[in-house]
Amino acid sequence: MLWMLCLPNTSLFLLLLPCFPAQNGGGNEQSTDVISAWEGDSINITCPMNGSRNQVGMYLKTIRQNLKVVNFPKKEPPKINPEFANRTEYSEEGENYRITLHRLQQSDSAIYQCSEIAVINGRHAKIYGKTTIVVVKGVAIPPLNKAEFSGALEQSPPYANPEQGQSVSITCVLRSSPKDEEFYLLRTNLQPARVLSVSHLNESKVSPAFGNRLEYSREGNRIVITLHDLQEKDSDNYICAEQVEGSPLLSGNGTMVLVKEGEQACEKSFWDLYALLTVVALLFCALVCCTLRRVDMKKYFQKKKPNVVYEDMSFNSRRSTLVRSNTYSRGE
Repeated sequence: MLWMLCLPNTSLFLLLLPCFPAQNGGGNEQSTDVISAWEGDSINITCPMNGSRNQVGMYLKTIRQNLKVVNFPKKEPPKINPEFANRTEYSEEGENYRITLHRLQQSDSAIYQCSEIAVINGRHAKIYGKTTIVVVKGVAIPPLNKAEFSGALEQSPPYANPEQGQSVSITCVLRSSPKDEEFYLLRTNLQPARVLSVSHLNESKVSPAFGNRLEYSREGNRIVITLHDLQEKDSDNYICAEQVEGSPLLSGNGTMVLVKEGEQACEKSFWDLYALLTVVALLFCALVCCTLRRVDMKKYFQKKKPNVVYEDMSFNSRRSTLVRSNTYSRGE
């Protein structure tokens, strides 16, 4: 009987699971972190430390600008780049270095990389490690001259609300030639990740989460990315980003994609729940009936006979009377 009591609760959780939104932590699809923030905010970049004896130092730098943010020599105090001196903090947390950038600016948008310097075979060698894509968004103020507004890419549409299984196309207009830039499509809110990356050599990488569900095409500086067979877990803010040699990371305003799947899934789950509870109730009734049939219920519903001993004394009384009468008659 105990398993029958546990069945509705377990099934209820499984059936209502699609109604709950996806959380961050659905798995790290790539080693690259994605951080999206507003101007003036603070962010944390984590660099894993290597306890190897061959290591002589670590540093955090921007890839395309080749700008070192902070350097961690093994036997010397850390050195912070003057451009970040008044707004950068660092600390050791377990086996990681934690670098905090305060009062962000749009020029801080970049691809940051943790690197280390080690001695291998008597020579100093650079070992490149974890990368972090930082997108700093500013308040959109329309410029007087469109050419003056170089801090963002053109991206459309700003909002999409497809149904489950449908597709969405995102259009991005880049500002440089294909020979000089690298292009990215990033998720920045619910599950920050790199969805698509295209290098200046026209080599592309697609996140495993989309697999065969993503395709893109390019005509000049215009790129169209289409996401197919959308699911509720794909709901997020998608941002186009362009990395140009010697320039900060340029990004679009983003496309907020909200997949309409929750209400339909919950409605279906509730109907499934009702059907399950009905089946459980029928099984319970059948089990009770089978149990009662094996028990002789007449013992519980028949009236019990009173435990009384009855003795007919009339015959003995008459017999005694007759004997006395006969005795007197003989005396005569």
